[in-house]
Amino acid sequence: MKKIVPVYVRVPFIFFAIFGLMEFFIDSGDKPAFIKYPMVSVFLAVFLFLLIAIEITISAIENVTYSLLTEEQKAKLIEEENISFREKKWYKNLMRRLTKSEPIENEGSLLLNHDYDGIKELDNNLPPWWVYLFYATIVFAVVYMFRFEVFGDDNQEDELRKELAQAKIEVDEYMKTAPDLMDENSVTLLTDPADLDAGKGIFVTNCVACHRADAGGQIGPNLTDTHWILGGGIKNIFHTITNGGRDGKGMIAWKASLKPKEIQKVASYIISLQGSNPADPKAPEGEVWVDENAPQDANTTTAAVQDSTAIKK
Repeated sequence: MKKIVPVYVRVPFIFFAIFGLMEFFIDSGDKPAFIKYPMVSVFLAVFLFLLIAIEITISAIENVTYSLLTEEQKAKLIEEENISFREKKWYKNLMRRLTKSEPIENEGSLLLNHDYDGIKELDNNLPPWWVYLFYATIVFAVVYMFRFEVFGDDNQEDELRKELAQAKIEVDEYMKTAPDLMDENSVTLLTDPADLDAGKGIFVTNCVACHRADAGGQIGPNLTDTHWILGGGIKNIFHTITNGGRDGKGMIAWKASLKPKEIQKVASYIISLQGSNPADPKAPEGEVWVDENAPQDANTTTAAVQDSTAIKK
């Protein structure tokens, strides 16, 4: 007997539909449920076996039933199977219920008295599917109004503000560990020798022309003493290197040439040079700047000068 959907299509479709639902409803983390939970694999295997067995059984019953039909019944069955589904009774009844359409032979009773240049109008009822959909929109509008306007639930503007606030928190958290999104507020001092060596290489390549190789100062100020023009410490030095000198004077802004991570390394290297006392240093410029949050000890002033958290330039 002919089937609308062949067994080789129907069985895999049902199987993978069940498989997909199980994967959707079972929280298995980053692994598929049938791998993380062996019993799921057993269930799917048994289910597939039963599905195939049921299909084989139904097919055998249909074949036996078909063999018991008379030739006249077989011919009628074949004729019905060859009819387009649009011509079948169930389809016609369904469409009649959905549209409430009248047969074409009854159009005469639906004609209105309007006649415009031979164009006539039928007094058909609105399709039930359209009417029910219209009623549904009215119900939805009432529920929406009471939920968001009367009871004060979150509207779209409130949801947007919450999402923007959450996004800002997530961005701030990401920037704490994202080197290329680092700024003067999130930068930290590096002390690893490899980072300081990399900072030294950047300093030698870009800074010696103004500050000398030993950072004792030439065109630019001495970077090894306790005096700073634009403030000391990792945050201030990072800001100065990134944005350049005050009012466009002095040092250029290096943010177009160096990445934030590179600026962090060279700033950390500069801080490591505190108290190195180069030969023939340039006279101090600016003011002594000491981190107010760092503990001060009169007996360890020299050691504190070498600590980036105790020195501001």
